[in-house]
Amino acid sequence: MIKLGVLLSGSGSNLQAIIDAIVEGRLNASIELVVSSRPDAFGLERAQKAGIPTVALTRETYIDPLAADALICEELQKVNVDYLVMAGYMRMVRSPLLQAFPNRIINIHPALLPAFPGAHGIADAFAAGVKVTGVTVHFASEIYDTGPIIAQRAIEVREDDTLESLEQRIHSVEHQLYPEVLQLIAQGRVSIREDGVVRIEEEAT
Repeated sequence: MIKLGVLLSGSGSNLQAIIDAIVEGRLNASIELVVSSRPDAFGLERAQKAGIPTVALTRETYIDPLAADALICEELQKVNVDYLVMAGYMRMVRSPLLQAFPNRIINIHPALLPAFPGAHGIADAFAAGVKVTGVTVHFASEIYDTGPIIAQRAIEVREDDTLESLEQRIHSVEHQLYPEVLQLIAQGRVSIREDGVVRIEEEAT
């Protein structure tokens, strides 16, 4: 079993998907702490309902982003977290966290990276008129929306899609893919090669 810390900034729907996967036995993990960059994030309520300890930061905390990340790191280390999961966390992780959790910080992005990075991946892909977009799970790095890609899942953009319908389908895929990737990690099947490419071992039979 792996111990997870979760970073979020908003509704926490991916947190809920991870909680549900643990409860249903699809993910061999525990969530030790949820940290929110906003004290009013609904994700905190989801965590508290599930009995998960929480830490809520404020905008003032992030005036010094390195100090903020050092504080987060201290809280995570208190509960011996193995991996840090970004679930709609709208802040960049910086050196204190990256050094404390090397290749152990995971992010999900609603586009097929390296295409459409940034905070508006779904809207940017929709506006560009692409026929295929998707979801990416990757290890975080010091540059926003980069880092070794663990898994991607493509989603067709339908002719009758609206931005809202596309968002709904992408979020649905996120909620499936994120727990699946975390389970691969829990099984010890994910590693990074010397060339920086992620390798996923076949499941033992």
